[in-house]
Amino acid sequence: MTETTPVAQSSSLRRLVPRIFSRSGRRDGMELLLRTVRTHHPKGDLSIIERAYAVADRAHEGQKRQSGEPYITHPLAVAQILADLGLGPKAIAAALLHDTVEDTEYRLDTLTAEFGDEVAMLVDGVTKLDKVKYGESAQAETVRKMIVAMSRDIRVLLIKLADRLHNARTWGFVAPEKSRRKATETLEIYAPLAHRLGIQTIKSELEELSFAVLHPKLYVEIESLVKQRTPQREQYVQNVIESVESDLRELRIRGRVEGRPKQLYSVYQKMVVRGREFDDIYDLIGIRVLVNTVRDCYAVLGAIHARWTPLPGRFKDYIATPKFNLYQSLHTTVIGPGGRTVEIQIRTNEMHQQAEYGVAAHWKYKERIGSGKADAKSLDADMAWLAHISDWQAETADPGEFLDSLRFEIGAKEVYVFTPKGRVIGLPAGATPVDFAYAVHTEVGHRTMGAKVNGRLVPLESELTSGDVVEVFTSKNPDAGPSQDWLSFVKSTRARSKIRGWFTKERREEAVEQGKEAIARAMRRQNLPLQRLMSQDSFSEVAHQLKYEDVSALYAAVGEGHVSTQSVIEKVTSLVSANDTATGPIDLPQIGRARRPRDGDSGILVRGAPDILVKLAKCCTPVPGDEIIGFVTRGSGVSVHRSDCTNVKSLMDDPQRLIDVEWAPTTKSIFLVQIQVEALDRSGLLSDVTRVLSEHHVNILSATVSTTNDRLALSRFVFEMGDIVHLDRVLNAVRRIDAVYDVYRVTSS
Repeated sequence: MTETTPVAQSSSLRRLVPRIFSRSGRRDGMELLLRTVRTHHPKGDLSIIERAYAVADRAHEGQKRQSGEPYITHPLAVAQILADLGLGPKAIAAALLHDTVEDTEYRLDTLTAEFGDEVAMLVDGVTKLDKVKYGESAQAETVRKMIVAMSRDIRVLLIKLADRLHNARTWGFVAPEKSRRKATETLEIYAPLAHRLGIQTIKSELEELSFAVLHPKLYVEIESLVKQRTPQREQYVQNVIESVESDLRELRIRGRVEGRPKQLYSVYQKMVVRGREFDDIYDLIGIRVLVNTVRDCYAVLGAIHARWTPLPGRFKDYIATPKFNLYQSLHTTVIGPGGRTVEIQIRTNEMHQQAEYGVAAHWKYKERIGSGKADAKSLDADMAWLAHISDWQAETADPGEFLDSLRFEIGAKEVYVFTPKGRVIGLPAGATPVDFAYAVHTEVGHRTMGAKVNGRLVPLESELTSGDVVEVFTSKNPDAGPSQDWLSFVKSTRARSKIRGWFTKERREEAVEQGKEAIARAMRRQNLPLQRLMSQDSFSEVAHQLKYEDVSALYAAVGEGHVSTQSVIEKVTSLVSANDTATGPIDLPQIGRARRPRDGDSGILVRGAPDILVKLAKCCTPVPGDEIIGFVTRGSGVSVHRSDCTNVKSLMDDPQRLIDVEWAPTTKSIFLVQIQVEALDRSGLLSDVTRVLSEHHVNILSATVSTTNDRLALSRFVFEMGDIVHLDRVLNAVRRIDAVYDVYRVTSS
């Protein structure tokens, strides 16, 4: 098989999906931008836009995009996207300047002085964090920073979405691996965020472009399927439109009837993800009816249902109960002419603006009427999920956990339930009365003791469905609080973070005392100089190393089991030994019950020092037959690694502590082995694997199991083994288990 070069990949992709090789014209760009802004904001101050363009053009002078265009074409295109959405001059100025602080010598304090705090805040909100400083967590922390900024001003996210959209249009010029990574991130985070904001135009195009990059051949195939049926479909759609227009004339309702554009990603979702046949997809034929009033919407619905039979379960009234993103419309699917199904959407012109431009429509209105305080207040109320996201991101320290929670929060399907007074609450699918209680108010959640759904008492772990009327009962006891068990069934990120936060806050003092006592106990058990260690500032330094605010936070982490006492003691003694040369190093003995005698059972012989303590490194778990290298540690004897261990490179920086070692296994030698099992997920898989390992007399010490979105089960086992020749038989036995497609030894953590 010949390897495809990047150039060949690029030309192939250009042939399949030319739309991701878009180029922007710089000529007349500013004139069009100013004309668009003037249309939406006739009294707006356009001078700030002209000044921003001049600064951006000067700052980016000489820079080129990967498409070969001058870099200024990118901020200009981003500004045009926002202008088309109807945003005002300050947001447009921020869009023109959004890359200056990140990619040029232009500084944020200079920008603040020249354009004011508001524009500077918008630019700073979309500026990436330094990858050198933040390492692998830079992307997650950049998204977190954007979330915090958008909770203060939603225009931060609008600028980021426009930035991502224009970049997506030029992904064809980017290396395939990078474009696929960006496309995946877009589908997981940015397209759902656009959906949350109700901006259908951006959401649809982001999904289409990401789909084209990730699955170009599938994209072309589905596009071909749709095009093949286009002539017949357009004729059929025209017949349906004429029938609906006839109904409008009879009802004397003024309105517009049009066919809905087909989104290829939506077809892909229904065909591949949900397993539907192409010809069974209802919304290939879609009609949209736009009228002037809500009364007209329901009148048109009645006329359509009188003409054609509606499909049961396919009617949705989003006018009476809007979606979380303020979307309003009537949806119905009917059996149209010739027995073919037709999906029809009915909405007012204002609702259509909201559906296409979402939260941007609020900003357009707000900026045109001046201060718009009332509108801003209603926007804040309707977009309460922004506050929720801001809350839990502050409580989620781990960047990976934060991104996973964000993907769930913005991508989860929702159910809509009612309070006893008729207020609609949106919750993730599978939510429970406890999730409902926390959505109403944090204190209501903490004090919940029971619930009624549709007038009947139900357990707190009961799943809610759309349309349920939920009532919760709260305790009057001032000391009432949540139960730890709730974490096993709540679905919303808000509820989970609030419950964890309560336990963290309420039990902090207790955890601090427990942690302090645990460390002191462990030190006494190891005969360490307690007074000498506890009296120094080493604990503050260790707390800083482990990313805790202070010593109390470190003690609390130990008390809650997040950090082991032994880990803390090792770091403290290491610091004291390094800082206090007068008294010499402190030897830290091994703790815990020894499984086997120290003499010789490591299976390692140290040349020139047969009686020294030897420890096999857990990072690479060497076994007889592996090439090995010895390293003299401080206070723990010799640590033995595989020669190809990732940690060996850092050990080479101190060659004086390297020592020759060789294998000398005895009948008492026991080795740690780590294996990974990869299989298609199925019921009883873990049980079968552990049974086979037990049958081969393997002593399992630990196991981690995870399942990917593609239903692939990845299991990792660490176990003890005396005769390493036995390993091949174990691997072969596991490989024969139904649904296991690969199993191998892992030699690095």
